[in-house]
Amino acid sequence: MKKRVLVALLGAAMTVSMMGSVGVMAAETEALPGGGSNIIYVITPSVSNPAFKTEADVATKTAEDLGYEVKAASHDDDPTKQTELFDSAIADKAAAIICDNAGADATIEAVKKAREAGIPTFLIDREINEDGAAISQIVANNYQGAKAIAEVWVEAMGEEGKYAELLGKESDTNAGVRSSAFHEVIDQYPDLEMVAQQTANWEKTEAFDKTEAILQANPDLDGIICGNDTMLEGAAAACEAAGLSIPIIGVDGSDEAAALIRDGKATGTALQQFALMAQMAVEQADTYLKDGSTGLDEKQLVDCVAITKDNVANLKTFVYTEDGADTAGAETTEKTTEEAAE
Repeated sequence: MKKRVLVALLGAAMTVSMMGSVGVMAAETEALPGGGSNIIYVITPSVSNPAFKTEADVATKTAEDLGYEVKAASHDDDPTKQTELFDSAIADKAAAIICDNAGADATIEAVKKAREAGIPTFLIDREINEDGAAISQIVANNYQGAKAIAEVWVEAMGEEGKYAELLGKESDTNAGVRSSAFHEVIDQYPDLEMVAQQTANWEKTEAFDKTEAILQANPDLDGIICGNDTMLEGAAAACEAAGLSIPIIGVDGSDEAAALIRDGKATGTALQQFALMAQMAVEQADTYLKDGSTGLDEKQLVDCVAITKDNVANLKTFVYTEDGADTAGAETTEKTTEEAAE
């Protein structure tokens, strides 16, 4: 059968959930004209992370296919560097900015400054803590995805045992959202005991070092939950070095995590559809620049896909495919981030 991209959880149709509490559509405010050039800036975290490389590559190709010139750069999770890149976009009179931002609070002023220059910003992957500054905030449904993969992990743990958690950057709202979702599931099981919780800042090397120290203090550790796949890689490597095979999960859906799952060195991951979100952002930017509105709410959630050994063969470069998957009739629902966290 023809392969189609699957854009929802485990075979369901894609759900793009509009967060109804915003209730402000681009058409309801004066449209931003763009800076006057044909340049779209694509600003992401370091492309050494395959997820962010996918974002940058897909956004660049989509924009170029639509006839735009693209300038792509990384802020490396440095708000100061990000501000400088926004200033460069303003100086270049960019038509629009696509950004996976460097901080929910630290990014607000840069987006507002671009807006004052007439340049619309379209955010992907990470939200900012203000409504109405960006035109679109297209983010993965982190809560839904983390809950789904946590359920897989609990089953792999046999609903009991000692575990550790590796957290992402404290400045990144996704770190807290994913952790809360993990615990909504895990904390229902009294025989699952968290013996360590440490920040590894999304980094593989730091995750390896933290896991190594945790294992030395807790040689009877039974499992690990990680806020992203890069930390999963580090945790899995540390466990392998210690001769330990235990359930480990992450979030992202990277090819590296997929390889670990196939090899039995990791239990699963929640695929965030980075390619889809990047494509959506550029297409919405193009629509906005032409029509003065995206026709959509500012905040949009894209569901994640739980990846395990049973379906990992269908994952490649952050795209999940399934024979005969029907993606027609995408459903739209109203929800807020707060509601998703309840």
